[in-house]
Amino acid sequence: MSDQFEIAVSPRGDIGKGASRRLRRLEGLVPGVVYGGHKDPVSVSVVSKDIEKALENEAFYSHVLTLDFGDHKESAVLKDLQRHPAKNSVVHIDFLRVVANEAIKINVPLHFVNEESCKGVKLGGGMIQHQMTEIEVSCLPADMPEFIEVDMAEVEVGAIVHLSDLTLPKGVTSVALSLGADHDLAVSSVTPPKGGASAAADDDGEADAADE
Repeated sequence: MSDQFEIAVSPRGDIGKGASRRLRRLEGLVPGVVYGGHKDPVSVSVVSKDIEKALENEAFYSHVLTLDFGDHKESAVLKDLQRHPAKNSVVHIDFLRVVANEAIKINVPLHFVNEESCKGVKLGGGMIQHQMTEIEVSCLPADMPEFIEVDMAEVEVGAIVHLSDLTLPKGVTSVALSLGADHDLAVSSVTPPKGGASAAADDDGEADAADE
């Protein structure tokens, strides 16, 4: 992980919906909370423009972050994010403290590669569909991947890529798969072209009729 992120946070004592609205509207701040790590939760605020800028980088979602309280710093990950339903601006943010020797659960984005050369698309005329864009994994903070690749090169028409087909880095496990085989969910698939099967049958029938 080459990217390093440091976010200035300020503890806040004024909590509640009214206080949160005032923070966002009058002070350009986003309310949040820092919890976990065997410490009490702390209500905080962060500068709205700073957090919006950081969120433009996909790596921010799956990195260990440094929270600067001014008099000390803490390591944490972004655990939850709430946005305004109409404006899409951040209205609340949650950070989870991390401990070096304790595994954490975090959502990691999926990067789909070799879609242009996918067999099911090039040879079968199919269309790739994504059932997931991220997966939840469990790992130590130091092992947290920035993203996980899904190689679509050899996927044929009608085939489905499941969680068990993904190659996870050493020390990283799928939270869903840890619950059992019934949770081996679909990640992506290559669907046949519209009318694929029936169209092929019609073409064969027409060819047979022509031969007669």
